[in-house]
Amino acid sequence: MGLSDVIAKELENARSICSEYGEGDPHCRAAWDAVEEVLAARSHQPTTLNSLEQHCAENPDAIECRVYDN
Repeated sequence: MGLSDVIAKELENARSICSEYGEGDPHCRAAWDAVEEVLAARSHQPTTLNSLEQHCAENPDAIECRVYDN
């Protein structure tokens, strides 16, 4: 089960709990806290560099990696 699946499951769970108990209930708030924790975990996942980004990280002086300011 990937992180996207966990997020979808937690979202579904939070909606279900909140519809059962109501928006102001502690169970509902706890369910949405769980959603926020999973989303925070996703934001801390390392990003994968594409081939050009990887090349430029290893060869910052390469012509194709140069950045020009106007």
